[in-house]
Amino acid sequence: MAKKNVIIIGAAGRDFHNFNTYYRDNAEYNVVAFTAAQIPDIDGRKYPSELAGALYPEGIPIFPEEKLTWLIKEHCIDDCVFSYSDVSYKKVMSISSIVNAAGSNFKLLGPGDTMIKSHKPLIAVVATRTGCGKSQTSRKVIEELMAKGLKVIAIRHPMPYGDLAKQQVQRFACVEDLKKHNCTIEEMEEYEPHVTRGNVIYAGVDYEAIIRAAEEDPDGCDVIVWDGGNNDFSFYKPDLTITVVDPHRVGTELNYFPGEVNLRMADIVVINKMDSAKPRDIQKLRENIAWANPKAKVIDGASPISVDNPEVINNKKVLIVEDGPTLTHGEMKIGAGTIAAQKYGAKKDIDPRPFLVGKLKETFELYPNIGKVLPAMGYSDQQLKDLEMTINNCDCESVIIGTPIDLNRIININKPNTRVYYNLEEIGYPRISHLIDVFINEHNLRESITQH
Repeated sequence: MAKKNVIIIGAAGRDFHNFNTYYRDNAEYNVVAFTAAQIPDIDGRKYPSELAGALYPEGIPIFPEEKLTWLIKEHCIDDCVFSYSDVSYKKVMSISSIVNAAGSNFKLLGPGDTMIKSHKPLIAVVATRTGCGKSQTSRKVIEELMAKGLKVIAIRHPMPYGDLAKQQVQRFACVEDLKKHNCTIEEMEEYEPHVTRGNVIYAGVDYEAIIRAAEEDPDGCDVIVWDGGNNDFSFYKPDLTITVVDPHRVGTELNYFPGEVNLRMADIVVINKMDSAKPRDIQKLRENIAWANPKAKVIDGASPISVDNPEVINNKKVLIVEDGPTLTHGEMKIGAGTIAAQKYGAKKDIDPRPFLVGKLKETFELYPNIGKVLPAMGYSDQQLKDLEMTINNCDCESVIIGTPIDLNRIININKPNTRVYYNLEEIGYPRISHLIDVFINEHNLRESITQH
């Protein structure tokens, strides 16, 4: 039987995982190419032979998604496998129409074919959209587990934007490891809050190899927490799934892929940002949760903010810098920086668009609805330079840094600035700590605690 020719439609994350778990050693298929979207400058590379396996000694090329129709016709493609996340159903079906019109099948791989079984108890923290507050929820879960005396290893959703062969398995135990692995701003935003709190986090490309390394981590491992990203579902088979939802974007939890998958699979749903959301939106979100997953336990949560120096904001013309993915494919209109500007009485928020340089201009062209905030894009040295120049050129009195890391550590900002901090704060009951106690008992982890 002839092999089926396959294209994996991706964005440097789920696509590689789908290949590794389903196609890499499957002699029935020939993966001709990956396509890339969402993230700047990740096409034009190869998935290297070191990771692609014996069936692909030359590796696999990565093309921009814009070449999809040409690739299908040029290589007589049988199946196109959609493999990225935080995408509206309209967008998913639009790509399906492009694929079908070119003569190929459109496929989605599910948990049964892509989830890897852990040898340790595993909690998956996922979300219905980028920017729901999933990362702070992951940190809260890890803090609760560590406070109870357990050794916790976090594994983060992939962000392999550099040398893929070198990024096969990455371990981060201190801030210096971020520099060692040449992390982008997006990677630092996710890894730094973990290591500064004292827990080890893994990431990379090959998630079978990653979890086996995590299970045998030299610092010990009792529990693994999957710190999901980009509203993807877990790469690992979870023993407990916690899904975070956002009342600022009510309705998208039922209209984005695979956010609705996460909602329906959840054991626990956390409604975050209730302190800054409208009551009618919170109520509508409750109704949607009850409709999609009536058995899930629901935790009410807030995301209160604080800043280093309120005087930098009060009565000042401010530039607001926010988390990049949350503003771009996450489609958020406001973030922590915007809320801080309102809370601490900024005189005016300055529109960065007249001051954009370099690749930041391309970002606003690709995502024209970002508005009057600046995404902290830093996937390359050039983007970092463009971010620095844009901020320093801006006609503002001060800068609000709404990202999870201190930008002053990686770029030189020539204006007064202050960081915004935010963590998950539960409202009422149930609380995460109580549900963690149940998890500990169900998985006989009391013995591990006493051994430590």
